[in-house]
Formats: sequence, C-alpha cells, structure tokens
Amino acid sequence: MIPASFEYFAPTSVNEALALLKEHGDDAKILAGGHSLIPTMKLRLAEPAVVIDIQRINALKKISESDGKLIIGALATHHDLESSDLVQGKVPIVSQTAAAIGDVQVRNKGTIGGSLVHADPAADWPATILALDADIQIAGPNGERTVKATNFFEGLFTTVVEPEEIVTQIHVPIQNANTKGTYLKLYQVASGFALTGVAAILTKSGDTCQNIAVGITGVSDVVYRATGVEAELTGKSLTAENIAAAAEKAVDGVADILDDIHANAAYRANLAKVYTRRAIEQVAS
Repeated sequence: MIPASFEYFAPTSVNEALALLKEHGDDAKILAGGHSLIPTMKLRLAEPAVVIDIQRINALKKISESDGKLIIGALATHHDLESSDLVQGKVPIVSQTAAAIGDVQVRNKGTIGGSLVHADPAADWPATILALDADIQIAGPNGERTVKATNFFEGLFTTVVEPEEIVTQIHVPIQNANTKGTYLKLYQVASGFALTGVAAILTKSGDTCQNIAVGITGVSDVVYRATGVEAELTGKSLTAENIAAAAEKAVDGVADILDDIHANAAYRANLAKVYTRRAIEQVAS
C-alpha cells in the first residue's frame, strides 16, 4: 500500500528536530531507520501529517568511550554496532545482539535508538540494554534528562519518551575481565523477531556468581528483568543444578505471557526457562 500524504523535514541538528516537534506536536513522527514507521504508514496504521527524518543528524551516529562507559549515538545502526572494533572489545554482547537482528538490509538501516523507542515486545535491543543497566539520554524542550533502562520501558510500544522528546544517546557500562555477557534467542522464521530472547550479564568470583542481570524479551508485552532468576543465583556456586533452579524462575511475576499464532503462553514460558538456562551456562563457562 501507499502511505497517506505527509510533509517531510530533514533537520541536521537535534535542536532543529526538537523545534519541528514542538511546532507540529501530535501531527509529527520521527523517522530514524524507518523499519518500524514506514511499514505502519504503508498499512495506514499510522498517518502522520509530518515526518521528521533525523538521519542527517551526524552527531547522533557516533560511538565512543568516556568515563568507563560506551557512548552510543541513537542513530548508530545495527551494522555499526555489530562491526565496531570498540564495541566488540569493550562490550561484546552489544555486537552479538546487533548481529542477531533481522537480515543484512535491516541491520544496515535500522538504528538502536529507533528500536528502543519503538519498544516492540519482541525486539532484541531492549533485553540487552536492560541487562546492561544502561542509561538512556533524552533531549526535549526543557533540556536533557537521563533515564535508567529499568525505568525506560512502560508497556506495549510505550516508553517514557514524551511526544516532543528525542533519544540521543545510550550509555553502556564497560565490562571488566570477570564479567561476561551473551544474548540468545529463538526467532520467528519469517520476521527474525524473538519468540523468546534472553540477555545474561554475569560477574564471577571464582566459580561463584557475584552478580547477574537477565533481560527477557518476546515473552511479555514489555521487556523485563528476570529478578527471580537474579536473586536465586547471586552468591551461589555456578553448578548446573543451581543454574537450572534459577532458570525456572524466568517468568516469575509475569502476569500476562504472550499467546499468539507463533507460540502459545505455555510454550513461551518454557522457552524463557530453557533459554535463560542456556544463556547463563554459556557465560558461566
């Protein structure tokens, strides 16, 4: 299908984009990589009167290191993060997650910021960013604010980003030598979206779990930290039995597990436990 008619702007700075958002209000939509907005426009599920294409804001494409954190511009593409030597060396799970997204065409255009703001319940980035306990920087009419990833996602396709705000950067703590991370998922064949995706970040002290963070996507209508898993394993020896027992708590506290044509609730719940166990076993080894 063909989208409804719209007015098009291509700002070259964040301030210019914010001014356009303020001017056009609810009639405007931000276009980053376009892999979420354009399909919904073609189906007439979204009919913005104004499209603000922020791809020309080069300052939002940078990837750098500062004060023990990886600073990722919101317009960094999945391919940028998959192929960056800096990312691979400092926080490998970020490159691993990027490589698991869609296909080559999607990775070449899709952006990390666009994915996070879209908050698709089966997207890959939210699980990893949540497990990494990242900070998300947001610019708006009242200046900049920083939100913890644990407070960023509010529900189905819903985040704390206000209509007149733009995500500008993601700040990811750089991992030390004792910390390892991995992202594993079972994907829907046609789309590549996660039926279940698990990001696990583990810090070991010898054979003991000193700290663990687990982010899970594809199971609920919003990505979540598996706090039951984390509490069960922290301080314990990383034996197969302890890991399996912790993984059984992967859906604890999840009120509504997704149930659709791709996987029913019982299957998804089991997948969450299986992939949590596999992810922890991988980082523990």
